[in-house]
Amino acid sequence: MVEVWLPYGKTEVCVRVPTQNLLKTLEPNHVDAAKNPRSEIDSSLANPIGTKRLVEIVKPESKVALVLKDSDTSTNQMMVSSLLNELGSAGVKDENVTVILAYDPFRDFPAWQQMPTLGEGLSSRVKIISHNPEKTERTQLGRTSRGTDVFVNKVFAEADVKIVAGVVEPHPFVGYSGGINLVLPGLSSLETVRSSFVFALDSKADRGTVGGNPVYEEAVEAARLARVDFSLNIVRNGGFEVVKAFAGNIEDSFREAVNLADTICRVPVENRADVVFLSPGGFPFDASFFEACRCLDVVLNLCKRGKPAVLVAECIYGLGNADFVAALSKYDNPNVLEKEIKRNFSVGRLMAYRLLSVFQTNKLFLVSVVPDYLLAEVHSVKNLRTANEAYRYASDVAGKNGKVLFVPNGNLTVPLIRTVN
Repeated sequence: MVEVWLPYGKTEVCVRVPTQNLLKTLEPNHVDAAKNPRSEIDSSLANPIGTKRLVEIVKPESKVALVLKDSDTSTNQMMVSSLLNELGSAGVKDENVTVILAYDPFRDFPAWQQMPTLGEGLSSRVKIISHNPEKTERTQLGRTSRGTDVFVNKVFAEADVKIVAGVVEPHPFVGYSGGINLVLPGLSSLETVRSSFVFALDSKADRGTVGGNPVYEEAVEAARLARVDFSLNIVRNGGFEVVKAFAGNIEDSFREAVNLADTICRVPVENRADVVFLSPGGFPFDASFFEACRCLDVVLNLCKRGKPAVLVAECIYGLGNADFVAALSKYDNPNVLEKEIKRNFSVGRLMAYRLLSVFQTNKLFLVSVVPDYLLAEVHSVKNLRTANEAYRYASDVAGKNGKVLFVPNGNLTVPLIRTVN
């Protein structure tokens, strides 16, 4: 027997499988962290891509808006500290800098209720606000080529200098998160988010960031309309350590960051598996069932048709998003739900549609702390308490010789199948 440990909430769980059944443990490619992450960020600011240095863009009297993705504390602190030092060297006073916490539609609790953890020192130096897509005062910037009216945060729109900073990681609809989507959806109105994300229903659309992905293209057009002055993009390895930073023009720096992130996250796989054990990566990625489902494309990419997959996600906050839960309770056919989404779009319904699509091809087991009665109306999901119990059920479906593939960090893993079977 072999033991495989998977992230689960803030701890790990163990799965024991026969050695001959283990196909592979699929993790992001190893890349060493930067020896001095803060120096790496400072270096990127001193050598921007496709634009002038920030100290050459701002003026001492400039009102600056800095959009921040709510990432981990240490990364946020390093980014903000380096940017404030750069602005300060140009004479910009801290009181003229507003940090805006971007909206994330995949967070199960409202982003505007959570202030970024910057530490007492940084938090006392600048004004910090959160973007609420339903309530924050907004300004219309224009319309995308697909007809989306782009409304964004008014404080950001009226700033003299606009900066976005975030971590570049796989994203289920935009391809990769980072500087580009900090405007849309990060600073946009709910109507704008709905109008752009509905294109994720296009079955022929690419999910990448090179071309052919309408959701990504909408985000790019929104960023152009917003006239972002400067962008800082951080790439991390599978251990969430800073590898490299890219600063400068929002599109150029993001493209360079994605190229590096691809070498880390895109992992080749020779064959599909009979059983896939998938963990989103622990907390906060598995805080709710809704959030845990954002990495389910991994199942469709790695699991043979008709075979079982096990989602190992603690779901300490339960099922999550109300629209997501309601859609799963009402629908069992993704085609019927698709029509409803086109009439009345929400990210919750879109995620339910993705989950129902998995049910069409694979049996899904869930290892979580969610009470069974909450999952009673969710079709095709069997909820279990231990990963080993889930393996016993999965092996009954896959057969005693079924090959098992483990994915410990589903949100950071982009499988590249070499042989389809």
